Amino acid sequence: MNIPEISAAEAASFIQDGEWIGVGGFGPAGSPKVITPAIAARARQLHEQGLPFKVNVVTGASIGATTDGELSLADAIDRRLPFSVNADLRRAFNSGRVRYTDLNLSDNATFLRQGLTGPVDWGIIEACDVQEVRGRIRIYLTAGIGIAPTICHMARKGVFIEINTWHSTRLIGMHDIYEIEAPWYRSPIRITQPVEMIGTPYIEVDPERIKGYVMTHCPDESRPMTPATEVTQRIGQHVADFLVDNIREGYINPRRLILQSGVGSGANAVLGALGECSEVPDFNIYTEVLQEEPLRLIREGRVVSASTGALTISPEHLQALYRDMAEFRGRLLLRPSEISNCPEIIARLGICSLNTAIEVDIYGHVNSTKILGTKMMNGVGGSCDFTCNAMLATFTCGSTTKDGKISSIVPFCSHVDHTEHYVDAVATEYGVADLRGKCAMDKARALIAIAHPDYRPLLNDYLRLAERYGGHTHHVLNAAFAMHDTYRRKGDMRLTDWSEYIKE
Repeated sequence: MNIPEISAAEAASFIQDGEWIGVGGFGPAGSPKVITPAIAARARQLHEQGLPFKVNVVTGASIGATTDGELSLADAIDRRLPFSVNADLRRAFNSGRVRYTDLNLSDNATFLRQGLTGPVDWGIIEACDVQEVRGRIRIYLTAGIGIAPTICHMARKGVFIEINTWHSTRLIGMHDIYEIEAPWYRSPIRITQPVEMIGTPYIEVDPERIKGYVMTHCPDESRPMTPATEVTQRIGQHVADFLVDNIREGYINPRRLILQSGVGSGANAVLGALGECSEVPDFNIYTEVLQEEPLRLIREGRVVSASTGALTISPEHLQALYRDMAEFRGRLLLRPSEISNCPEIIARLGICSLNTAIEVDIYGHVNSTKILGTKMMNGVGGSCDFTCNAMLATFTCGSTTKDGKISSIVPFCSHVDHTEHYVDAVATEYGVADLRGKCAMDKARALIAIAHPDYRPLLNDYLRLAERYGGHTHHVLNAAFAMHDTYRRKGDMRLTDWSEYIKE
């Protein structure tokens, strides 16, 4: 293979101030481990010399701390899109030090190909193996894909590959690499089953596009999920009962139950609870991220098959998967994010989506990105992709946060990512509010019924006061954010006094 082996520092030396870097992977899975820290070190050196150095970073989704964390701490990022869970970078977003663009993950690769996010100068991809076949380079990825195929084909100055020997070559054959055509020439994406292959198990590129490879032996940065709490267990049981009811009513085909689950410990716990419920039939998964509980359920036979964009599991669990890879072949497939999150496929498969909300208002709008409407948490990710196109779109959240000082059910969301038109159901530890077919006021009563008992009187009082103003959705505009304002001023939403905002 006529590709030079280089050091991480050598790779970083190619990259100049103001350039765009495309990074492979999805979550910590499949993200670079050594080149992006070397870019951060280069930024620090240049800053010490009084020279400017910042790059623009586009990824498949969230990415490991070796990219987002290191580059943020080095003040080396100008623009970033589309999703991040890194705390250091989050602070940079909210302070204005980094210009952040929130974006639906299904749109990300298309935006890149159309040039809407700027030209990609360099690609950085992690692989478990690279092979030369008939004068072409085949790149076999690791545990996460993201927009790696698009980056490899679009990076105008070249691609760097980190060959990570910590990942097993047993992963070869577990990827389904397929890129969507331009909108005007797009053909149907013929996925009718979750693990139906339509592409190749590798990315194929011209050798001239590869500027060099760096050898690494580094685990992914994923951490074990926190154990399920009483709240998440109760939410999971409510969701399980809700799905069972929908199956009994004939709304869901029990032989075609396909679930999507969002990111985080709460989502992981809810999916685990579904697996433990004997009345929920064996199911399939089509999702953007696969965490630890689904893999356990595959082993146990509760999950028949799973398609995902990344394996965001602890290094210990990932190594166990590699050892038992034969058990997962034909039942587990990794896809690029534009396929794992593709609206066409989500709608065709009739997916039931399960995502996490920060807050929900009494009419069914959902905020999944911004604390108190202003502070970015992570970004919208793929939740819109699934919510807008799922057969049944459910959001879950604990009824309160901050030791009860913040209610997750509020009169009006401080920021809206998902409008009430696409939100079918909301679950808290107090039950499920089925919003389908309901008018605005019926939605409000259903959602107040699953709010924390401390907040139900407050919410009912607001609704009563707002009814005087009439309309389809009843609001008192100068009081709609009173609970948020009270928390800002007094530190506890329970201290909301409507008389401060509404004169009866």
